[in-house]
Amino acid sequence: MVFSSLEFIFRFLPVFLIVYYLVPEYWKNGVLLMGSIVFYAFGEPVYVLLIMASVVVNYFISLGIGRRRRKKVRLLLLLLDIFYNIGLLAVFKYLDFIIENINLIGGFKIPQPHLALPLGISFFTFQILSYAVDVYKKKVPYDRSLVDLGTYILMFPQLIAGPIVTYDRVALDLKSRQKSLKDLEDGLKPFILGLAMKVLLANNMGTIWSNVGTAGYENISTPFAWIGAIAYTFQIYFDFGGYSLMAIGLGRMLGFSLPENFDHPYVAVSVRDFWNRWHMTLTAWFREYIYIPLGGNRKGGIRNYVNLLAVWFITGLWHGAAWNFVLWGLYYFCFITLERLFLGKLLKKLPRVFGWLYTMLVVVIGWVMFAVNGIGEFGVYITRMFGGYGGTDYLDHIVSVILVLVLGAFFATPVFVRLFEKIKNNIIGVVLLVGLFWASVSALVDAAYNPFLYFRF
Repeated sequence: MVFSSLEFIFRFLPVFLIVYYLVPEYWKNGVLLMGSIVFYAFGEPVYVLLIMASVVVNYFISLGIGRRRRKKVRLLLLLLDIFYNIGLLAVFKYLDFIIENINLIGGFKIPQPHLALPLGISFFTFQILSYAVDVYKKKVPYDRSLVDLGTYILMFPQLIAGPIVTYDRVALDLKSRQKSLKDLEDGLKPFILGLAMKVLLANNMGTIWSNVGTAGYENISTPFAWIGAIAYTFQIYFDFGGYSLMAIGLGRMLGFSLPENFDHPYVAVSVRDFWNRWHMTLTAWFREYIYIPLGGNRKGGIRNYVNLLAVWFITGLWHGAAWNFVLWGLYYFCFITLERLFLGKLLKKLPRVFGWLYTMLVVVIGWVMFAVNGIGEFGVYITRMFGGYGGTDYLDHIVSVILVLVLGAFFATPVFVRLFEKIKNNIIGVVLLVGLFWASVSALVDAAYNPFLYFRF
């Protein structure tokens, strides 16, 4: 079940909110925990017991980390927690990839298990690990309540696709939070905007990208290749950005303040600027729990770049068990290294439009690498983008493409947000939100294409 579905909007959410708002304060975490389990079961009934068992295991290990005084014992328990969680992630997400490469290198024929990937495993694994590490560092107190910790880990607004929330961000809200109709109103606004981004923008742009795939990368013209690449660039932003905005809205309805995950990344004027704006909670997680523990920039120039290389290798691999994802991470490492060495200083001397054009070119090519199935397909697509291939295949899509891309360019900048902030509390804002909501619902009724891209991860 996804947020952008009629089942969620008209069945699960209204029933859950009625129960949640009616029960006494001390039952709310229990209701939220049970509601989150039910929500997960709709999408992944096979792995409900797995994720519940994971909560229990992590609760007791973290309890041990928090209560033990001897540092060696606490460290052993932390390593056990890391081994358990990374082990689960490795088995379900990377085992086929590992076996495939062992077979390729060694000439073996080890069978691949082809296990289904539990929904959201990459996200809740990072969330669990951050909690265990913070308890070990005594940055946060260990939670004595299994229900409260389970609520933090499984909270359905951010369970499947983030934003990645560290325990200290919601610790106070977990124990006591104020809920009112004002929270409901404040949460509905970003939820509806996120829904519209996903359904009205991302899905339409996804149709364009899907048409490119249907035609076959090796058959498309250069104009159509660029149209498809730009459409996917917008699709993944409005898809994931919209989902994150819906998650933030749902969190507000429940009395939680979830962190922002995007800050208009497509207005960035450098690759470093882009990654300070894109999937910000993931970037912050890697900085706090990988880059800084490795030494960050404190160990000198060469060590700093080695640390960056490790972070970007892991970033690529986290997104998917395939070499094109690894290449995607290393691709960004190269540009960030160049910007640190000299390119960043050069960009600051030039008009901002040059930095923006450079950044968007890097990002669009990067998303092609991200979207295709393997390095071979990426090579084919790049040749179509830069090979000067003719054809009229793009003409059938040109009107819808121009409309969708113009709207995408407008809503991806801060312009719409500034306008909306001025009208969101008056009658014009209300009418706009109601119109967007019912337009989204109408589109969902007839939707033949309503994927969520980050479910892959």
